[in-house]
Amino acid sequence: MTERFSAREAIALAGDDFRELPVPMRVFKPDGPLSWQGYDDSRRRAVTRTGEDESVVCGTSVIGGTRAVLIAFEFGYLGGSLGERTGDRVEAAYTHAREHRLPVVSLVATGGSRMQEGMLALTQLQRVARQSALAREAGLPQIAVLRDPTTGGGWATLGAGADVTLALPGSQVGFAGSRVRPPGADPAAYTAEAQVAAGAVDAVVREEELRETLALWLALLTAPAAEAGGEVEPEPKSEPDSKSDSKSDSKSEPEVEVEPVPPPPALGAPGLPATGWDAVRHARSPERPRAAAYLDAYFSRRAAISGDRCGGSDDGMLCGFGSGPAGRTVAYAAQCGTATRPAGYRTAARLIRLAGRLGVPVLTLVDTPGAANDAQAERQGAGSAIADLFAAVATARTPVTTLVIGEGGSGGALALAAPGNTWATPDSYFSVIAPELAAAILKRPASEVHATADQLRIRPQDLVELGVVRGIVEPAGR
Repeated sequence: MTERFSAREAIALAGDDFRELPVPMRVFKPDGPLSWQGYDDSRRRAVTRTGEDESVVCGTSVIGGTRAVLIAFEFGYLGGSLGERTGDRVEAAYTHAREHRLPVVSLVATGGSRMQEGMLALTQLQRVARQSALAREAGLPQIAVLRDPTTGGGWATLGAGADVTLALPGSQVGFAGSRVRPPGADPAAYTAEAQVAAGAVDAVVREEELRETLALWLALLTAPAAEAGGEVEPEPKSEPDSKSDSKSDSKSEPEVEVEPVPPPPALGAPGLPATGWDAVRHARSPERPRAAAYLDAYFSRRAAISGDRCGGSDDGMLCGFGSGPAGRTVAYAAQCGTATRPAGYRTAARLIRLAGRLGVPVLTLVDTPGAANDAQAERQGAGSAIADLFAAVATARTPVTTLVIGEGGSGGALALAAPGNTWATPDSYFSVIAPELAAAILKRPASEVHATADQLRIRPQDLVELGVVRGIVEPAGR
């Protein structure tokens, strides 16, 4: 079991200059709203044990130079459970974040909803979910850090609902707590590490690296707001009625037009292929630079997201945010030369939509022989995953720039490409289908594969002439 930190210890681990927010006042009748016998005694013991008067501590803190709202759970107070007063404090914290345009960092450690307050406790999840949604519509980044344990509604709202979800090593993470799981359930499935493998958590971060990791994420995700005119402190607004349209206060500042980013320079050989098959050979060469090399050259620093939030991840699709040209934050989704799996497409769609909400331009790197076409990929919804990515690119709220750096294999590659703003490197190709497969479909012998490659007009210069790509990028300095 990982070390369990108190709320105050977690706050100190994350940042500096913590300033606790005013506490909303709610007066309970004896033993709470359900008159649960012994509830008052339980709360008094929790106060003595932890020094806190509720299961959550809320305030602002400076993390690597960025001030953020912190929501820290105290597991020692009735298991970090959510009750009505917990909901009051979380709602007040989110309101403060929206009024002052601050990102939200949740340090979660909870066993779920509080039994002694019954359904009134459970409905706090709706309040918390609404506050998270309002922050999302306002373009405020939300980062969750999952401590031990993170279960029940806290996981299903603040944890899984965050834009970026991190976890401390060995933490118990899952909707079902240890006492309510089916008999014989594998406990290894309810860990932070298992949730990363399942695509539900972006990364496991060691305690000693947490502050630096949070500082990097906050710097990247809040950079667009700073570029739009510095730190924004609008006039506080009244809280909308809970029954009103949630979009009523989602636009707290005017939209700023986001400029597309330039494509990276080519890293491979500058010469153009003479034939279609030469283009295929160059793109498939093991010496050709891959996505990681392009990302390392383009970004001075970057942080990755992982997983589709639907049960899968794909190591062949690199997604995240980085500090690009002139220190500008850029979101990236990059194929790594392998057949892209459904989870990869869903992760890229998640990335593009998140970038749109935060006002961040997107760079995509195309390099795949095509979508994975095995039986497992079909069972995982390959078609719907590709369709979702096509839709995400087509409706992107911020501009997308695409560079084809290797193989551009059919619709599995095109789904990641920006219409009207796609570029190519000299050692790449883009084709309706691989030449070998095209020949097979046309019932041509293997000896005609090379000629078929020419007929398909897949060379970078062909793509420019056809209007499929805008241009061919050159190596830096040329």
